[in-house]
Amino acid sequence: MDQTAVEAFGNYLRSQRKLAQLTLRELGELAEVSNPYLSQLERGLHQPSVRVIKSLAKALNLSAETLLAQAAGIFEANGGAPGEVSDTEATIRADANLSDEQKAALLQVYRSMAGGDRTA
Repeated sequence: MDQTAVEAFGNYLRSQRKLAQLTLRELGELAEVSNPYLSQLERGLHQPSVRVIKSLAKALNLSAETLLAQAAGIFEANGGAPGEVSDTEATIRADANLSDEQKAALLQVYRSMAGGDRTA
């Protein structure tokens, strides 16, 4: 994985943590990952292992496949994996054109219209 992909994953991870309204410490506890290591991941200084990615995905209520694809750098700019139609929430979460606040607002509206508080 090149440095750009590692940094992109770090930015994505930070965005997802903020959307989940978690501090570094809270996410670290939920994912059983140390705060310093989590901080280094968010800053793009380390490539996470599959175990860590799975643990983070569970803590953030994301599919492991979504987070693994993001970590591998195979998501396109529109948020979907190449040749694959992603679900609405994953697309909103991965859209680089939206700010964290815009993503949170869209997710809230989508969940209210889709029939309740979904957390996937």
